Amino acid sequence: MQQLKPHQTEIISFEAGDPDENPWVQGSPAIVKDLQVVPFDPKWLQTFAIWENRIQQALGEKALSISHVGSTAVPGLAAKPIIDIDLIVKDPSHEADYISALEALGFKLTIREPSWYQHRMLKHRTPEINLHVFAPNCPEHLRHLLFRDWLQAHPEDCEQYAAAKNLALNGAITTEIYNQQKSAVVKAIYDKIFTAFQNI
Repeated sequence: MQQLKPHQTEIISFEAGDPDENPWVQGSPAIVKDLQVVPFDPKWLQTFAIWENRIQQALGEKALSISHVGSTAVPGLAAKPIIDIDLIVKDPSHEADYISALEALGFKLTIREPSWYQHRMLKHRTPEINLHVFAPNCPEHLRHLLFRDWLQAHPEDCEQYAAAKNLALNGAITTEIYNQQKSAVVKAIYDKIFTAFQNI
């Protein structure tokens, strides 16, 4: 289980970015016709390992860490068949340090959020990968690790989250709507995580 860093308050506060900022590099969120949650596939772990190596080779020392996060990193948990990866670089705002190398691997920059931890997201189509770029000790990245590790260790919360995912599919025509519709369960699980660590 990951340890909370000294800036614990930042981790539990869920800082929001500028609501007026348009994060989409091109256009807006696409309508998703085939949004689905499928049973866990062990190949997801293999896919991450392959792409972890490719990203590391492409970026060298500029890739400070590469982590498999999200539901595809939790054995047994149903998930959208999209691999979520967190890439840590020294400064995400210096896009020249990493974007061209990732584009050479087939990634495309789709989200840029300067007001929210300088977050960038790049997408890869085959296989489907969401690559999130953060700076060292970014609270959102640390939350991703905490959530992943908690679900790996707490099957009852894993089951609750899986059920919430299936319910969230109803009427979800974009990934953003899907995420909103399961947000209450996500928050409840985070509350458990934060309470557990504050009591250590």
